[in-house]
Amino acid sequence: MLKLNPIRSEKVWGYEDWIASTHADGCQGELKELVNDYPLLVKVIQANDTLSVQVHPDDEDAKRLEGENCRGKTECWYVLNADEGASLVYGLKGNPSKEEIRSAIKENTLEKLLDRVQVKKGDFIFIPSGTVHAIGGGLRLLEVQQSCNITYRLYDWGRPREVHIEKGVEVIKNEKKQKIAPLGEEFNCKYFSLKKEPLKGGYSFLVSPASKLPELIFISEGEGTIRSTARDGSKTENSFKAEEIFALLPGEKITLEGHGEVVRIISNS
Repeated sequence: MLKLNPIRSEKVWGYEDWIASTHADGCQGELKELVNDYPLLVKVIQANDTLSVQVHPDDEDAKRLEGENCRGKTECWYVLNADEGASLVYGLKGNPSKEEIRSAIKENTLEKLLDRVQVKKGDFIFIPSGTVHAIGGGLRLLEVQQSCNITYRLYDWGRPREVHIEKGVEVIKNEKKQKIAPLGEEFNCKYFSLKKEPLKGGYSFLVSPASKLPELIFISEGEGTIRSTARDGSKTENSFKAEEIFALLPGEKITLEGHGEVVRIISNS
């Protein structure tokens, strides 16, 4: 068991903490020692203002447009906190053509095509690669994604930052979106699984011995103690508090004591 230390990146709209990463743009040496190339990247995002309207490529488009060794970026958000009335952009209204999207960007009317939805603490949003999206101000999120830092900005609310219209429009896939709802006990997709567990005193589990990668456990609320027993019988103990994250090795027996909520994060790669 290893506690991971966040890497903070200040942004014009707030900041993000990379809390589990071996990506070259923000690599945690302690995690890289466990696994050279961890296929997921986990962040805590504090959005004080609205982020750019953006889209990420899938695996195929990332390789074609950015290089053979690049991954795509499918991601999800778990709302840790939300101001009253906070919202985000989740896809496009209707099914506009790529030419209609290009024209709207050039004519500065893209906002009319954006599907904006209100969210609250506890909501879960799945963002498959190719989905147009933007995090609104007044939101704090846990983000779990593929280990990829490719972002194509389509529109930036008048801020003088670079946009990537041609690549961005090319990779858009305006597919049917999942309904936004509170995170259930478990979520699975091709790239990762999330398991939410309430912590009311004690909770124990075994990290799959068959896994080739560490499992992560994120403390979404509360505080307490986490203990591990490794395959060789060695024991480790740490206190924990909200928004800390631990990497757990295959075969470890884990026990948490305290109160709050935890989210287990498992790579499906």
